[in-house]
Amino acid sequence: MSRIDFQNVCKRYSPELPLTINNANLTIEQGEFCVFVGPSGCGKSTLLRMVAGLEDITSGDLLIEDQRVNDLPPAKRGVAMVFQSYALYPHMTVGENMAFGLRVLGSDKTEIDRKVKAAADILQLTPLLDRLPKALSGGQRQRVAIGRAIVKEPKLFLFDEPLSNLDAALRVQTRLEIAKLHKDMNSASMIYVTHDQVEAMTLANKIVLLHTGALIQERGSVAQVGSPMNLYHRPVSLFAAEFIGSPKMNLLHGHLVDAQEGYATVKVGEQLIKAAVDARHLKAGEQVQLGIRPEHIPLTSSGAGSNVAGHLQHIERLGDSSLLYVQMGEGQAVTTVKVEGSAIISAGTSLNLCMLPDQLHLFDSHGMACQRTVELPN
Repeated sequence: MSRIDFQNVCKRYSPELPLTINNANLTIEQGEFCVFVGPSGCGKSTLLRMVAGLEDITSGDLLIEDQRVNDLPPAKRGVAMVFQSYALYPHMTVGENMAFGLRVLGSDKTEIDRKVKAAADILQLTPLLDRLPKALSGGQRQRVAIGRAIVKEPKLFLFDEPLSNLDAALRVQTRLEIAKLHKDMNSASMIYVTHDQVEAMTLANKIVLLHTGALIQERGSVAQVGSPMNLYHRPVSLFAAEFIGSPKMNLLHGHLVDAQEGYATVKVGEQLIKAAVDARHLKAGEQVQLGIRPEHIPLTSSGAGSNVAGHLQHIERLGDSSLLYVQMGEGQAVTTVKVEGSAIISAGTSLNLCMLPDQLHLFDSHGMACQRTVELPN
């Protein structure tokens, strides 16, 4: 078992500074691939280093397998960490680098050889075992660093932005290898830190989105926890809605006109727009924001939504898709619309954008989301 529990965990580097981690409450179950994601400065690496025993905990409890480990040395926690830097010994071969930690611990040579061979097979490093790091590509070096963790047979793997030093093609390849590693070692839990939401969405079965800045002090460190699709379709706050998704969610400023059991009506400029949300706890006239993702805005009406006029300012051709930047009225931010790459359209065109009720999100004046009233993927 490798269940991890954060119970009201806080971290403050000095009394004069604000909390870096504030009241983190979180459970990571055995075998889960959990990704910590958030903007720079949100404390995701700090939280990971607390699990590894490399950072002290100011207050609260950290439990691994129901054992409080706040004061337990890193070597006794049963974890293995893969850092952003490969940190390979340049004078040692791949095999020697992978075996080094076990040799320091005094493990039997036959057992070391067995574990290194098994890890090399998993990571497709067997033909490279006699090479020095300087003869390897960046992706191969990162696999060696991962292999060094695997041979320890830990209960918990910790990854601290392991792909940030790789180019785009290698990031995709290594990401697939890490996903396969998790599948092959399905009893081990993994915690992975990244600022890249693509990595978070594609690798995780649980995402922990962390607040940044003043929101850490106001609302605690954890903004939302859930599956990738849960965070995408059901953001609990404006912060979560804007962070998850690329291009990010569009926001329209307006006032609540009416709220009934299945939908709410919002006035945006002179336009009334209906959203399939439960906003009955809000007062009529309250300032709100409607949110809609770029790929959820059709250019033609299906008869079920609100048509909003706009003016196409700019278009970006991306090949498989195109991004349209549309001005929808005075005081509104430019709206991004994602369409097929082959769409025949040019800047300066007047457009009618269809806002479908079941694709709209509604956020109150405090930036908290109203519950959506439609069935959505998990």
